[in-house]
Amino acid sequence: MATTDRQATTMALAHALSAAERGLAVIPLSRTKLPALRSPHRDDPLAPPCHGECGRLGHGVYDASTDPARIRALFAAAPWATGYGIACGLPPHHLIGIDLDTKSGTDSSAALRELALRHLFTIPDTVVVLTPSGGRHLWLSGPADVVVPNSAGRLAPGIDIRGAGGYLVGPGSRTEHGVYGTAPGTAHLAPAACPPSLLRLLLPPPRAPQNPVPVSAGDHGRGLVQFVLAAHEGQRNTRLFWAACRAYEDGIGPALVAPLVEAALDTGLTEREARATIASAARMTGHGV
Repeated sequence: MATTDRQATTMALAHALSAAERGLAVIPLSRTKLPALRSPHRDDPLAPPCHGECGRLGHGVYDASTDPARIRALFAAAPWATGYGIACGLPPHHLIGIDLDTKSGTDSSAALRELALRHLFTIPDTVVVLTPSGGRHLWLSGPADVVVPNSAGRLAPGIDIRGAGGYLVGPGSRTEHGVYGTAPGTAHLAPAACPPSLLRLLLPPPRAPQNPVPVSAGDHGRGLVQFVLAAHEGQRNTRLFWAACRAYEDGIGPALVAPLVEAALDTGLTEREARATIASAARMTGHGV
């Protein structure tokens, strides 16, 4: 490895450790801005989805950590890394990244200002990272109980959102196109709270279940379905199980199976997981086969 590459890796590790001290979980990145460690399951197309449960490295943002020993191990396994990514959506900051791009031919900064005027919010003083292409990343902090999804151009042309499951290239990272750095006067700031009006724009509207709640289930049945729809990662099975138990206890379990499955799919569970959870609730309440 060339001396300059070794220096870039050493600097990337130093920046990553510094970010971790601020509570930001990090992973090593290559010069292409992609995770430096390849998936251990890349040669097995039939392998089930794995977020690191196998115990090996190479699961992208799911490898992210604030533990210095873990970070050093990640970089030791990827000595070609020249940058680092900061995982979004994790405590304590629940980071949301507003990526203002310049490559799309649109004025993304003007588009954000127009949104701010239209929806009556102001971007607070916060960390701003300058990209080699002239773009900007605005760091904002979200509520702990809200999951902001990743999106590209949904808010406005040239504005991408990095949320849960995504990552931002950390300042000090060296890529094929140059070095990322913080804008003057913002490096010492903590990610500012996302304005409520902007946060509402970042969340997709809840999708109504394709299987409507039967009239016989009444408002209580619709409330149980909405309870499941409001679940975020870490709550999905628990909420579904609770709602299914209440449905069976109230005598509307069979009528709500299809709407509850549809709601669970909307939150990210598979149909197999959803039906297994509902079946467990039926057995728990004495309605199982």
